[in-house]
Amino acid sequence: MLQTQKVRARRCDGVSRREALRVGGLSLCGSLSWPGLLRAREQQPPHRGTGRARSVILFNLLGGPSHLDMFDPKPDAPAEIRGEFQSIATAVPGLRVTEHLPRTARLLNRASLIRTVSHRYNAHNPLALMTGYTGGDFGQLFTKNTDPPDIGAVCQYLGRGPRDLPGAVCMPCCPGINETGAYRRPGPYGGYLGSQYDPLFTTCQPTFARQPKVPHYDPVPPVGDPHVSSLEAVPDLSAARLADRRGLLQQFDRQLQAAETSEAIGRLDRFQQRAFGLLSSGRTRAAFDLTREPDRVRERYGRNLYGSSLLAARRLVEAGVPFISVHAEIFGNMGLSYDTHENNFGMLKDVNLPILDRGYSALVEDLEERGLLDSTLVVVMGEMGRTPRVTAKAGRDHWPQCGFSLLTGGGAKAGAVYGASDKIGAYPLDLPVSPGDVVATIYHLLGIDPDLTVQDRTGRPIPIAHGGAAIRGVLA
Repeated sequence: MLQTQKVRARRCDGVSRREALRVGGLSLCGSLSWPGLLRAREQQPPHRGTGRARSVILFNLLGGPSHLDMFDPKPDAPAEIRGEFQSIATAVPGLRVTEHLPRTARLLNRASLIRTVSHRYNAHNPLALMTGYTGGDFGQLFTKNTDPPDIGAVCQYLGRGPRDLPGAVCMPCCPGINETGAYRRPGPYGGYLGSQYDPLFTTCQPTFARQPKVPHYDPVPPVGDPHVSSLEAVPDLSAARLADRRGLLQQFDRQLQAAETSEAIGRLDRFQQRAFGLLSSGRTRAAFDLTREPDRVRERYGRNLYGSSLLAARRLVEAGVPFISVHAEIFGNMGLSYDTHENNFGMLKDVNLPILDRGYSALVEDLEERGLLDSTLVVVMGEMGRTPRVTAKAGRDHWPQCGFSLLTGGGAKAGAVYGASDKIGAYPLDLPVSPGDVVATIYHLLGIDPDLTVQDRTGRPIPIAHGGAAIRGVLA
């Protein structure tokens, strides 16, 4: 029987969950093991695209950011539509955004702003914006193995990125995991490609300066850094513990001899040894070690969990990771959400927009200064927009019929504005764009054919962008 120290709990295969976690380095959210990912990568031929982007950073404003109070203000509309904010000029002539994004406004001559993202997937999860698929269940709270794979999963499936680093990373934690672990939003997963293509999920233990006055609608910024839980103990790994882990691998081999061929045993050992090498090499740990950054850089991004996650994303880009997603998140009654049914203007003005403005501008300027912006696509968007009419509680409700997507660098056209909404921001006036079109554009900029198909669990070939087409008007 497998045993190290005093672990007694056993699964039906005779291997304890704790032992499997120790050897495989499984992520908190499900299923990614380094050995599994390495096997998957070796089974896929390396893919060499011709797109300008080598990496993508997606900042998901989870909850549904109000396009009217951010990137599509309507200053001439009635007050119940216009809302409380003023608009300001930007670096793009004729383009105005909310007064609470001053740093972002100065950088929009480097970006493409899409103002006509429209669909009917009225759900609080990033499935549509990460996969292009809008046929899911609106009330789905858990990822399923029948969901389509996201962009990061496809990047890993095609063998993108260094072989000694994950091909996709999700920060600061699994979207939807709150302090009770009640649900796990669909979106950043391997789906029907298999859990071996899940991203590397980081974990976090945020702190908060105060308790909210009311749940949800009085946001308190989380403070902390993203961490890779399976790697945290590696720096202090003693020689005895290293030997213990290698011995555990040998026990795996012995236990499998009765059922597997000697060739398969050798293959398992090789992948396990490579996985062990990843855990002890330090490259992934180094990318997440934000103590290596000067204080002025930490301040530039913002001393909050999302600023830290965007800074870690820049470090992962430098290391060559192809796809990184950062998600706004609620932790119990605290955290950050763009689901502004009440106190829309207070939430945006006091917390959400200052964090976005500082983090986005710091990331774009930092990438540009390091010569990485041309090869890194930064995407800012949420799963939907908000209703044109302000409610009696100073909020705006769900409105997937019109929203925005901001694309910067990585081959996106500089200073472009694509599409216009009607006079109250309810529907596209021209050039409507689907989530599949946005995803297809990202694939195109990565040099991946959006019409590439992968098989679902029934063997049907499904296009990775679900019929979306690259938006030519935002391509440089």
